[in-house]
Amino acid sequence: MAFWSSTTVFTSKVPRKILFMFTLSLSVTYLFYSLVSCYTSLQFPAQESYVYQGRPVTEETTLMTLRGKLYSTLPHFTERTSSEKPTIFPTNTDNVKIEERTAEWVRASTASTNTIAMVHTAIVDQQHQGFSTTDSVFRASVNSTPEYGEKKLPQAIIIGVKKGGTRALLEALRVHPDVRAVGNEPHFFDRNYEKGLDWYRDLMPSTLDGQLTMEKTPSYFVTSHVPKRIYSMAKDIKLIIVVRNPVTRAISDYTQTLSKKPEIASFEVLAFKNRTLGLVDASWSALRIGIYALHLESWMHYFPLSQMHFVSGERLIIDPAGEMAKVQDFLGLKRIISDKHFYFNKTKGFPCLKKPEDSGAPRCLGKSKGRIHPIIDPDVIHRLHKFYKPFNMMFYQMIGQNFEWETEESSPD
Repeated sequence: MAFWSSTTVFTSKVPRKILFMFTLSLSVTYLFYSLVSCYTSLQFPAQESYVYQGRPVTEETTLMTLRGKLYSTLPHFTERTSSEKPTIFPTNTDNVKIEERTAEWVRASTASTNTIAMVHTAIVDQQHQGFSTTDSVFRASVNSTPEYGEKKLPQAIIIGVKKGGTRALLEALRVHPDVRAVGNEPHFFDRNYEKGLDWYRDLMPSTLDGQLTMEKTPSYFVTSHVPKRIYSMAKDIKLIIVVRNPVTRAISDYTQTLSKKPEIASFEVLAFKNRTLGLVDASWSALRIGIYALHLESWMHYFPLSQMHFVSGERLIIDPAGEMAKVQDFLGLKRIISDKHFYFNKTKGFPCLKKPEDSGAPRCLGKSKGRIHPIIDPDVIHRLHKFYKPFNMMFYQMIGQNFEWETEESSPD
């Protein structure tokens, strides 16, 4: 009775409105804490992972996880490099293509967290750099896996010759799906041999089973100690040599040097020790490289002709598809590169590459290729043809192939 009377007195003094608001605030507070508690219990671990609570990672769940990763950070991806410096890559707005590429890579991957991370990095890298014959998804990983290939020592090398057409040949070969080639010239066997085979192997692109690893360094052919070093690495390696009329090759070599050093003497001056007597300076590198028989002799001490293939630099311009067919046969490749891959550029004077299914402009070699040669005294050209003729004949006899460079000679007026 006493309690009831005291409550009546309290309620009579406190307005009912204030009492209602007080009761409502208590209820809202209780509801808030209940929601916070429930949210905490449902949260995933703070550390990012693609495998949660023993949940099996299947192709479907992995694809969903990657898709969530790709689209959750729109409009930009933020990827960490090894130095932990953030780099921003613009997102490809074509989500359909991203999904198709993601699905394709996921089907080839395992449930390993590291493999999934590697695929994601490759996708971001490809979006940033765009399509390239050699800069593909495989370059995204430093340490390759069985699913994405491994770095191997080359099974074939383009060893020469400088200004013969080696870059054109390499770029054409890189169109083939079964060829993976390093773009830059490694110069391992002539300049970096002390760095070891592991360093050399690490320069190579990753390859899958059935793919061929290649490189090209034209100076190998004219460096005497290189044949023995290559033989020590791989006795059964295949060697490709692109040769060209030695006189034309020498002029092209000089033209390249002239573009870098405009102050050098004229070709006519450098080519002779005594022009009046007709003494050719064979010690000048531009002329010495063209004595193919001399350099080939060093290679024949270690490798049979069956492991060598000689490409005509002239035919590579006139009939690139025909020369590429012979190269593909020599390398044991299916004939995929054909005339539909080439377009002759009249301005540059040599063929450019194109993809048959691509309607875009053909891809030509850079400005350093196809330079206009300086005009050389016809008498000098005639004398150089006479100088090279016995060496050319010896070269033809050694390889059993006649390039008929003598027919290109034009007598002076």
